[in-house]
Amino acid sequence: MAEQQHGKAVQTTGHAWDGDLQEYNNPLPTWWLWTFYASCVFAIVYWVLYPTWPLGKGYTTGIKTITFEENGKEVTTNWNTRARLIKEMQTGEESLKQKAYLDKVSQASYQEIVNDPDMTAFVNSMAKGLFGDNCAACHGVGGTPAMIGQYPNLGDDAWLWGGKVENIEQTIRHGRLGYMPAFGTVLDDAQIDALANYVLSFSEDTVDSNKAAAGEKIFKSEAAGCYYCHTTGATGLYSQGSANLTDAVWTVADVPGADGLDAKLEAVKGVIRNGVKREMPSWSGRLSDTEIKLLTVYVHGLGGGQ
Repeated sequence: MAEQQHGKAVQTTGHAWDGDLQEYNNPLPTWWLWTFYASCVFAIVYWVLYPTWPLGKGYTTGIKTITFEENGKEVTTNWNTRARLIKEMQTGEESLKQKAYLDKVSQASYQEIVNDPDMTAFVNSMAKGLFGDNCAACHGVGGTPAMIGQYPNLGDDAWLWGGKVENIEQTIRHGRLGYMPAFGTVLDDAQIDALANYVLSFSEDTVDSNKAAAGEKIFKSEAAGCYYCHTTGATGLYSQGSANLTDAVWTVADVPGADGLDAKLEAVKGVIRNGVKREMPSWSGRLSDTEIKLLTVYVHGLGGGQ
């Protein structure tokens, strides 16, 4: 008992069961106690510095601040993970390397980018994210839309407005307005049927040859004036964004998805009757010049640009 009182033996709580089963009163290790106290101090400091506790509809913001650049100006705000991400994207080691390479790309010509495999790979990697954020909603992932008739397929080699990098940059920078007037009130059903047979004759051998011949005359007549935009050879004009009707690539009429000749004719006649109107907005002002250049190279590569 004397040894226990002098701390030379482990003390008990005084409780005993079955006569000899006792509960020891072991003290906590000193290192554990100091770790616990340090954790308490750390928690208090953290609560003061950083956003921590819910407070009504908001939260405590903490006193620590962070500074980053936004729209060319320095912005200082209370520390938060979003601000930290922006700061790291601007000043992090990898971000600085990326910025340096972007500066190199912005100074390079399109030909220099295309001829440099490393630069092309970097551009495609960066532009893929840009395309997903800004273009995929209409043109689909990888430039292939889910449905014919909605927006042009960028994954084929049929370019409505031209497939050179200069054409593509102009399209992205200034936007495009694709328009074909509706002929439902201008031509009667027989004329529209003849026109549909003529248009379909470029890719379908089973059309009515007599109707196709009549449709060719209507196509090249002043009554319809189709040749104004599509040319007398029906090959289309980049300046107008008019489709090449001879390449079997369908951008509006869902001919590939139609079952049988009658359904294909109806798909073409629907376009002739109702016309086409679709717009791509201008991205100048929304995207930087460098971002537009990245997207230009990326889109050019999707369809094996001209």
